[in-house]
Amino acid sequence: MKILQDIPFFSPLFGGSVTVAYDLSKELAKRDHEVTIITSVLNFDPHYADTIRSEGVTVISFHCIANLWSFLYTPSLKVWLEKKLKEFDIVHLHNFRSYQNAIVRPYAMKYGIPYIMQAHGSVLPFFEKQNLKKLYDFFWGKKTLNDAAKLIAVSYIEKDQYLKMGIPENKIVIIENGIDVSKYETLPERGKFKKRFGIPSEKKIILYLGRLHKRKGIDFIIDGFSLLSDQDVLLVIAGPDDGYRNALVQRTNKLRNAGNVLFVEELSNEQKNEAFVDADVLVYPERMEIFGLVPFEALMCGTPVIVSDDSGCGEIVKRVNCGLLVKFGDSNQLKDQINLLINNPKIVDIFQTNGQAYIQKNLNWADLIEKFEHLYDSCSKTANIIHTKRL
Repeated sequence: MKILQDIPFFSPLFGGSVTVAYDLSKELAKRDHEVTIITSVLNFDPHYADTIRSEGVTVISFHCIANLWSFLYTPSLKVWLEKKLKEFDIVHLHNFRSYQNAIVRPYAMKYGIPYIMQAHGSVLPFFEKQNLKKLYDFFWGKKTLNDAAKLIAVSYIEKDQYLKMGIPENKIVIIENGIDVSKYETLPERGKFKKRFGIPSEKKIILYLGRLHKRKGIDFIIDGFSLLSDQDVLLVIAGPDDGYRNALVQRTNKLRNAGNVLFVEELSNEQKNEAFVDADVLVYPERMEIFGLVPFEALMCGTPVIVSDDSGCGEIVKRVNCGLLVKFGDSNQLKDQINLLINNPKIVDIFQTNGQAYIQKNLNWADLIEKFEHLYDSCSKTANIIHTKRL
């Protein structure tokens, strides 16, 4: 099949949605599909793009004339769609509210090309810029959802979000995010991360890894960490700044154990695994989170995890018994859960065994890719039947 992947930005700085689009495109190319990614030049990572081009995937970035509250105006995309979109069998839209999706939809309808929408947790107009999100939905968003052949949810929590937007249940397909398990076949030697950042070997590490954004719940982690009495515990906050780093630094400076907090900039894939291997606990309590790849990456490195009890990955962690849950905002409970994992290696072993077995069986891209192929094929065939009847 000729498959078009549409995502407004293409850099690992933007987290999970880009990772999913990257890995999905790579796996599709391995199975001899012709895959093209269209995106904008906003923070475009040429090296990142070249790595997937080497896998046989075409990547095209369009000039961004204006960035209006993350609405990336790339008018040259319209010219390309007019000429090229009719050549594709299926379009996969990533993220929800974007100029790219607003423009792709009418051209897809014009040429009878089915498209699939994967919101990656962005479908409800909550958290920041709610009025702008509702305005987008009035002009473009509802049409994009209603005209999609299918909508992908990565968890039952995200499925409920689509339902709240008025989407019929039979249009929603649950496909969990995938993990490239080959990245964890050979793990870094223990102690490399500590050595890299001058951390004493006896220090226990509580790790947060991800974008530094207000919705990620890092303030909650800091509050829970401040209640720990063990002075040999270090909180490492690692990831690119998404407008929240200064506020977090100011928050940590007020702690009695402020000297035991380390901020680390963006890490390479190898350095991420080094961090996971050396960490004693990963805490990932993101607000409004519908899945979250990071806890499962940590489990593949043998690191126990604590996640929010109302999150998408919390669904899996509870069902599989591969980590601990915490009520978001309950700092005392978070402190207790951290202490429980640090002081009970037998529990950690059980969580690691359960988690890795589940990931290998259910989140391995080698198996998940067949679900996408089936979905693409069924949508394409249905669209062809409808188009034939209209003719």
